Amino acid sequence: MAPPLISVQDVTKVFRMGDVEVRALRGVSLDIEAGEFVAIRGPSGSGKSTLMNIVGCLDRPTTGRYLLDGKDVAPLDRDALARIRNRLLGFVFQSFNLLPRTSALENVELPLLYAGLPRAERHRRAARALERVGLADRLDHPPNRLSGGQQQRVAIARALVSEPKLILADEPTGNLDSRTSVEVLALFQELGRTGITIVLVTHEPDIATYVGRQIVVRDGHIASDRRQTPVRADPSSIPIEDVA
Repeated sequence: MAPPLISVQDVTKVFRMGDVEVRALRGVSLDIEAGEFVAIRGPSGSGKSTLMNIVGCLDRPTTGRYLLDGKDVAPLDRDALARIRNRLLGFVFQSFNLLPRTSALENVELPLLYAGLPRAERHRRAARALERVGLADRLDHPPNRLSGGQQQRVAIARALVSEPKLILADEPTGNLDSRTSVEVLALFQELGRTGITIVLVTHEPDIATYVGRQIVVRDGHIASDRRQTPVRADPSSIPIEDVA
C-alpha cells in the first residue's frame, strides 16, 4: 500500500519575537492521500498558513516529522528542498505573483526555466498548460490585458507546468468576485478528477464547501477534520448581482 502523499506527525512550530515565543502549531498530525481535494480552513492567526508553509517545504517544523511522498524532508538541505518544490509541488497564491511586463506564456514557463529545460520544450509545455486552463488564445497577453480570473488561471497553469503531484493554493479566490471564484474552484475540481492532490488554504467557510475534505485549524490545533460531499462548482448558479 502506498504511503500518504502528505504525512504530518506531531508537528510544532515556534517563532521567537524578541523574548516572546509564539506557538503557531501545537502538535499537529494529519495524513492526506494522493488525489484528495482538501481545504485547510481557519481564521487569521490560527496556524493554517504556517502548516501550509511546512507542507510546501517553505519552512521546517520546530519538532515533529513531515514526510512528503513517503520521504522525511528534515535531512534535506536548501538546494534539495528547492528541487522537491520544483518537481513535486505547484503553488497558487492570492496575489497571482505574475511578472507584469511578461506574457502569459513566459510567466508559465518560469519554473521550467529554473529547471533548465530547452526553450522549445518550455514553450510547448507552457502552451499546453495554458490550454488546459482555457487560455490557449491568451498566450501573448501580459497580466494587464487579463481579467483577475484569467490572471489566476495563468497562475494555476504555472503551478501545473511542472506536472506536480501536489498543488498548494493559498487563498486563491481572495482577490476574485463571487462568480470568478466559483470558476476557479470548478477548475480545481476538474484538476482533482485527474488525480492531482490539491490543498486549498482559506478562511472562508463557503469556499471550503467545494472540497471533499475540510480540516479546521484553530489556535495551532486541528479543531475538526471531516470528509464531505463537495458542492459542484457551477459559475452559472451565481446571480449576476453578486458579480463585482
